[in-house]
Amino acid sequence: PAALVRRGGLVGGQWVETAAAFPVQDPASGQELARVADCGTAEARAAVRAAHEAGAVWSQLPAKEKSVRLRRWYELMIENKDELARIITAENGKPLKEAHGEILYSASFLEWFAEEARRVYGDVIPAAAKDRRILVLKQPVGVAAIITPWNFPSAMITRKVGAALAAGCTVVVKPAEDTPLSALALGELANQAGIPAGVYNVVPCSRQQAPAVGEVLCTDPLVAKISFTGSTATGKILLKHAAGTVKRVSMELGGHAPFIVFDSANVDRAVAGALASKYRNSGQTCVCTNRFLVQKGIHDKFVEKFAKAIESELCVGNGFDAKTTQGPLINEKAVEKVERHINDAVSQGASIMTGGKRHSLGKNFFEPTLLSNVTTKMLCTQEETFGPLAPVIKFETEAEAVAIANAANVGLAGYFYSQDPAQIWRVAEQLEVGMVGVNEGIISAVESPFGGVKESGLGREGSKYGIDEYLEIKYVCFGGL
Repeated sequence: PAALVRRGGLVGGQWVETAAAFPVQDPASGQELARVADCGTAEARAAVRAAHEAGAVWSQLPAKEKSVRLRRWYELMIENKDELARIITAENGKPLKEAHGEILYSASFLEWFAEEARRVYGDVIPAAAKDRRILVLKQPVGVAAIITPWNFPSAMITRKVGAALAAGCTVVVKPAEDTPLSALALGELANQAGIPAGVYNVVPCSRQQAPAVGEVLCTDPLVAKISFTGSTATGKILLKHAAGTVKRVSMELGGHAPFIVFDSANVDRAVAGALASKYRNSGQTCVCTNRFLVQKGIHDKFVEKFAKAIESELCVGNGFDAKTTQGPLINEKAVEKVERHINDAVSQGASIMTGGKRHSLGKNFFEPTLLSNVTTKMLCTQEETFGPLAPVIKFETEAEAVAIANAANVGLAGYFYSQDPAQIWRVAEQLEVGMVGVNEGIISAVESPFGGVKESGLGREGSKYGIDEYLEIKYVCFGGL
């Protein structure tokens, strides 16, 4: 589709071309979809300056007016949802049905924060002295640099940008090099919605330019806030850059989600939840299950039913095919990691219950795979796979399962299935993660705080808490009364 496809950067409300351009490829076919402006440090600094200048006006707009602009942006996303979804499937590869779901989820953040823009409340605190009043104001932090991943190329932007703009901040977005078209399409709709020039800027760049552009966004003194979603390793680099000027940071980093099935669980519901959690976007989500822990009493029954469900309900194919539930992985490097994890597990005694190899459709396609006889010594239980691989570990006691789940140095999401109310309270409180799904495999919602603990990051996105990440608290002492 052409109506919303843009190939230039967006700086100060203008589409910017550069001397060089980089290709955006369809991961299903490998064909080139478009060539996009390869922005560098000069464009990044120009975008920061544009955002800083626009902030002087945007931050002073009445909350209701900011709300109206965000609401109009949301409405335009809904009006153009089919084209936006096609752009996602083209550049990301996920099935079109999932892409439609992402657009509705993505737009919902603009709707939510359009409403939250009018609810940035301060406080009046009773003072100890009669002639004083203590006021607390909340004010926008300033320019926010938004660095987003390829797996949710629209939703990861609006979840951050909606909150930032509602708070009165302006933004510079650096989208992932694999999926810049979604960010640029959002820019076109932002312009149509009346978001003022310079409030929403986009600097797409190639993988080669990304380190330099990222460093500019994290070190420029005009940038007050960094919000990043991506790997823990990259997050640590950005934190080091941001430390030099003590910027506010939000980090949504890697996950290693456990999915525990206790003997008391409803096995059919657990299998359905496992299928949804593991294989959405071909296993390429930060909250998808990475290791299954199944109690001894129902282990064999669960594995058997899970294997049958994978074989009967999942269909590998091009994302534009209506039958497809499993699109391609983003690139061959991702496929190689899945292969490496499977080969390591099998070499240590794991059994392949279904799948296990590349699919005949092409180099980026991989069969949904289920492994049993898995141990905690295998790579697939120590690292995040980010692909369609489900390893199952058998355990005996609740304490053992919780210990295995908490052994990771990350803690984003965790899931467990149980019908025992006391066990549900115990395990929900003991799991060292930021988000817990109890008898539920899909937990993301605009109303809910999204984020992790340990090395899975800092801060929360979405919900009533998300806007706080873009606000400073100012204490005003009013004396002489």
